[in-house]
Amino acid sequence: MKETKEFQTESKQLLNLMINSIYTNKEIFLRELISNASDAIDKYKYLALTSEGKYPQKDYHIKINLDKKNRIIEIIDDGIGMSKEDLINDLGTIAKSGSKDFVTKFNKAKESQDLNIIGQFGVGFYSAFMVASKIEVQTKTLEDGGHLFTSDGIDTYTIEDVDLDETGTSIKLYLKENSDNNNYDNYLEDYTIEDLVKKYSDYIRYPILLDETTKKPKLDTDGKEIKDQFDEVIETKTLNSLVPLWKKNKKDVTEAELNEFYKSKFSDYEDPLVSLFINVDGVVSYNSLVFIPAHAPYNLYSENYEKGLDLYSKGIFIKDKCKELVPDYLKFIKGLVDSDDFSLNISRELLQNSPVLRKIEENIENKVVAKLKELQTSDFSKYSTFYQNFGDHLKFGIYSTYGMKKDLLQDLLIFKSLNNGDKEITLKDYKAKMLKDQKYIYYVSGKSLEAIKLLPQLEKYHKEGVDVLLLTQNIDEFALNMMKEYDKVEFKNITNESSESLSDEEKTKLTDLEATNKRILDNIKETLKDKVDKVTFSTKLVDSPVCITTLNNFSLNMEETLASDPANKNNLEAPKATKVLEINPDHDLYKAISTLTNDEEIKKYGSLLYDEAILLEGLEIKDKSSFVKNLNELMLKSISK
Repeated sequence: MKETKEFQTESKQLLNLMINSIYTNKEIFLRELISNASDAIDKYKYLALTSEGKYPQKDYHIKINLDKKNRIIEIIDDGIGMSKEDLINDLGTIAKSGSKDFVTKFNKAKESQDLNIIGQFGVGFYSAFMVASKIEVQTKTLEDGGHLFTSDGIDTYTIEDVDLDETGTSIKLYLKENSDNNNYDNYLEDYTIEDLVKKYSDYIRYPILLDETTKKPKLDTDGKEIKDQFDEVIETKTLNSLVPLWKKNKKDVTEAELNEFYKSKFSDYEDPLVSLFINVDGVVSYNSLVFIPAHAPYNLYSENYEKGLDLYSKGIFIKDKCKELVPDYLKFIKGLVDSDDFSLNISRELLQNSPVLRKIEENIENKVVAKLKELQTSDFSKYSTFYQNFGDHLKFGIYSTYGMKKDLLQDLLIFKSLNNGDKEITLKDYKAKMLKDQKYIYYVSGKSLEAIKLLPQLEKYHKEGVDVLLLTQNIDEFALNMMKEYDKVEFKNITNESSESLSDEEKTKLTDLEATNKRILDNIKETLKDKVDKVTFSTKLVDSPVCITTLNNFSLNMEETLASDPANKNNLEAPKATKVLEINPDHDLYKAISTLTNDEEIKKYGSLLYDEAILLEGLEIKDKSSFVKNLNELMLKSISK
């Protein structure tokens, strides 16, 4: 029985984008279909080797047939096939839950003419509609029998039961009519298909076969050639080299081949930023290809994102996204591992407790880190691009392991700084440029560089030429607090109130000022009540009248970050910073306030000073009505004098 089903609304939109707007390089369709066929054979081959005869062994190949007369390209594999449910879920619902997100992102990208985002959504099968007006998929699984999926890629598709002899899948593409801009008949030429396979799919380890029709001279009964007469001979040609890319000698693999492998295997539109070709012989032997994408995967921060490297044993696929091979902080890497030290029948439980896997994970982690250090040295601009995309993950690696990864990762950290312009600086470079008597690596955090540069606490360091790391990401300060120090030099937040670095003369001056101005400080503290824990004078400020500092290395930025955590949505469990209002005793504003005799006026000015300090921290004033009321009253009083 034939069933007609409609594509979901978002799938219709995506199909329209796919066919009419996205790919400018239409030839990519063949790469996508061959890659899918290879994956299907991978899955079948694994079952055949581990199911004790339930899945019979096959020849394992991918066949391409060209029907020039009817203008049909057919790609056939003897893989695992698709059930009816697979057809509906995988072909009837394009990109699954990613469809809506894709359409939204595409519409935004269209405005900036950045249309190369399709590879992130795993919709490669539908690239075939760029060249085909209709697609037929005949497929059979061992358990579910045969089915025929048919669609013109517009509104509907049909599924019907069919009798098929073998498991596997056949995809027929009925080519579109030629136009002024597109000669689709070109894809029916043997040499075109051969070139495309060599270009995009030479690494596929199953034979990609093509029947070629050649003409040979016709012979008479005596074996002599008959003039101008020929016999047509069909010869099956293998188009690819058959050796998996990761099994080749490293010196024989070009960067272009690695790039094409990555884009095809992991459905990306852009070359990887970094490629690692790893071949290890030792206690544990394995081959591996590891890639760092040039951009963050669209769903990297979603709950559905799965980390891991594809796992092979003796060239045979075992499972995809083996999470045991990748530490959490490197979840963005892509790739595969092939080792003869794995058993084909290795179970999920055994995978989780495998010392071989742990050894390989540690080795790959070290090689990725070493490659990043090399990149930082050889091409800092390229490394900076990597860091913008994935730097937070490195800091998370330090924070989440309670500093255990500190020695491994600390030299990969880079930050903007007060004295380094727009270029980031490493901790090693910061330390090398420290002033002679400088005791600490100073830093300050905020929502953005612009907000940080407004902080009054920077004035002293700017005046004295002391560099300060400018931290703009929420994870930054938590990572540095977990590290505590770099190369025996402690980190210190410049917004942290401390008398440790003050000279005896400065300490005496502060004590005298606090004693002389006790009435004013007490009035300000009384009006601020629970807003601050202490009101004092500052040695940090130069031009600004006031600032907020904190105690115990717990900043306002950390307080805000933890308060916004979903785990603390009621703000009941989020820790609070111990706040200190620091006043510049040399500022004209304070000198004017110190002449006041009316305690209530002093309290209003104190409240305004606190609100000003909060604004300079880049935070919002919570009691805006009181702020406006106090400001208006004091302005009116000033004007009326």
